[in-house]
Amino acid sequence: MHPAKVLIAVVVLAALGVKPGGAQQNLGAQGTEGEPNRLQQWLVPSPDFGPPSHAVLFRPPGAGPFPLALIAHATTQNVLRRAQMPQPEYRALAAWLVARGFAVLVPERPGHGATGGKYLEDQGGCDEADYARSGRATADVIAAAMGFVRKQPFIRSDGMIVIGHSAGGWGALALASEDPKDVAAIIAFAPGRGGHANDFPGRVCAPHTLIAAAREFGKTARVPVTWLVAANDSYFSPVLSRQLADAFRNAGGKVDFRVLGAYGSEGHWLPETEGGVTSVASELDRALKPRPQNPAKKR
Repeated sequence: MHPAKVLIAVVVLAALGVKPGGAQQNLGAQGTEGEPNRLQQWLVPSPDFGPPSHAVLFRPPGAGPFPLALIAHATTQNVLRRAQMPQPEYRALAAWLVARGFAVLVPERPGHGATGGKYLEDQGGCDEADYARSGRATADVIAAAMGFVRKQPFIRSDGMIVIGHSAGGWGALALASEDPKDVAAIIAFAPGRGGHANDFPGRVCAPHTLIAAAREFGKTARVPVTWLVAANDSYFSPVLSRQLADAFRNAGGKVDFRVLGAYGSEGHWLPETEGGVTSVASELDRALKPRPQNPAKKR
């Protein structure tokens, strides 16, 4: 950050009675390990002097080092629902990953539940939604949490993956556009923003703007993305999801798009349940396998 901007930030924080960096103190583990899978509460940094993000960390047995998997949760534009949101854990998905040797971090982003603070990823109004900006804000939070935990001695410096759900998946696509060299793969469950517009299933705020933002993310994305959506997802239907994935791919992004079978009464919540994770285990295994490189063309 430019020194002048740092000075301005310090002055503003002082006026608010906040010490610079004070909100980011006491980061790391916040207690002992428990069950399942060595569950442990953590505090991880968030961008721009914000309050630290509450997070849960799961680990396999042993000292490691383990590859890191970060799960980015869904969100809502409704202020009250965000404030009341229980801390996301994705226990079934985390257990699946731990069984395959990953340490799993699930950070709760600013503006949600116990983390509180400013909602950084606000998309704005329905008709004039800024999906590119909101996605990049989510990506910044993912990167801040991941950058901190990857420095821990029990984490490998390579082989990291990001799994995003809904708005968390949208942030993962934005992160892909930054071409992070330390991320090996991204798995996005029904990525998007603006679903259930005005609480109506099947309606999406400004879908053409959403498609344009997906195209923008794809231009510079080089991390392989596995894009999964359930047949009965009423937030981002398979039809719209395919349009988003095509826009991302046609702009230059690497996408393996898959429509899953219908799950329960609402397929959007598939990654949050044990049955849902079990039903897509083969797709997850496929997503984590190294992809063959295209052979160089002979001249």
